[in-house]
Amino acid sequence: MMEVETRVHFGDMKYFNSQHADERSAEEEAIDDWIQISPPKSAKWWFSAVHNVTAMVGAGVLGFPYAMSELGWGPGVTAMVLSWVITLYTLWQMVEMHEMVPGRRFDRYHELGQHAFGEKLGLWIMVPQQLIVGVGVDIVYMITGGRSLCKFHDLVCRNNCNKINFTYFIMIFGSVHFAFSQLPDINSISGVSLAAAVMSLSYSTIAWGGSLVEERKEEVEYGYKAGSPGGTIISFFCALGNVAFAYGGHNVVLEIQSTMPSTPSKPSKKPMWKGVLVAYIVVALCYFPVAIVGYWRFGNGAGDNILVTLHEPVWLIAMANMFVVVHLIGGYQIYAMPIFDLIEMVLVKKLKFKASWYLRFIARNTYVAFTMCIAMTFPFFGGLLGFFGGFAFAPTTYFLPCIIWLVVKKPRKFSLSWFINWVCIVLGVVLMVVAGIGGLREIIVNAHGYKFYSGNNSSSCASTFNKLRYLA
Repeated sequence: MMEVETRVHFGDMKYFNSQHADERSAEEEAIDDWIQISPPKSAKWWFSAVHNVTAMVGAGVLGFPYAMSELGWGPGVTAMVLSWVITLYTLWQMVEMHEMVPGRRFDRYHELGQHAFGEKLGLWIMVPQQLIVGVGVDIVYMITGGRSLCKFHDLVCRNNCNKINFTYFIMIFGSVHFAFSQLPDINSISGVSLAAAVMSLSYSTIAWGGSLVEERKEEVEYGYKAGSPGGTIISFFCALGNVAFAYGGHNVVLEIQSTMPSTPSKPSKKPMWKGVLVAYIVVALCYFPVAIVGYWRFGNGAGDNILVTLHEPVWLIAMANMFVVVHLIGGYQIYAMPIFDLIEMVLVKKLKFKASWYLRFIARNTYVAFTMCIAMTFPFFGGLLGFFGGFAFAPTTYFLPCIIWLVVKKPRKFSLSWFINWVCIVLGVVLMVVAGIGGLREIIVNAHGYKFYSGNNSSSCASTFNKLRYLA
């Protein structure tokens, strides 16, 4: 080992950080370039806005009226507002911590964790969480994409077409990703991400607008649906996970910020934070109207996907479901990119495979096929939202940034910063436990008696999901 100078580029400026490292060979540099260890730093502030909207708004917003029906007016609105505030705060923390060490940028979540907890412990804490979040979201997006295609088919055909097995719709949606997964890095999907962000605002507007237009039944009820106190509590827990799932962009925020140039006078956190604020305004415009108007219109009869619950006007609801499909194509890729990066790093650096296009082709397509198969096997939308929302998103979104902040920033004990972070940690841990329990219970209930890969005998989209919801 010898002491060498490691150059860190901040836009056009170069800084030098002395550290112990082996001299990198030309081969190692080529491997790092292939894996995109240091992505091109040319992104603008609107890249941040677009990618954050694409990463956050997705399957979760479609389940908000259903979550409200399990939570009720008071707890439901409170959970949504608190989640919006807390996750905006923890996202600000991550943006601030991206360059908190002079001359170094933490381009990945696990790098930040390693700085806070140590090289080995940081990896063991952060990487499993990142994998659970990324894989979980991609599985749910496969299911949601399939459901939206299925709903589009039912609306357009109006019983004039042959019934198609629901699993085939998941396969149709998944097949698109065999092509898109070959794009090299997060910068290369900016166009897809922009289209996805526009689609998210569009279908969210249609969701709450369509709820206003659809005829309101006089017998709308707002009480809890479960027939027992225990069932009500478990459904309440699962609904909290549904809300948590909708606030999940933190897993990729450092990768997004890593694409931005930075200088001492113009650090990357300034355009990044500007983009985050714009993204959160869009998030609020998407989330709150859908949740409140959808619940007001349907009460506890709201389905776990509001666009499947709506029926009129047919052309508008069909178009909204296709908007969802376009958005989820971009959303899937946003969450898959860090996983592709991790897979390729292990294959090339640990297992010594040769960096090549066919290695990338096989590795990424294997991952796409894996998430598609899991989605086809367990198409339980509501339960998966609750489970992954609690078990995976609560740590990475609600309390891990706060723990890292306390470790590296060391705010004074009992100060305002110290108090706020501990409140977020306690709330996040409680959410992780109760939402994980509620979501797992719903998955088990839905799986009981379900005939796998059958799509419930190729019935219509709506009837398939109703059977999944009420199987127990």
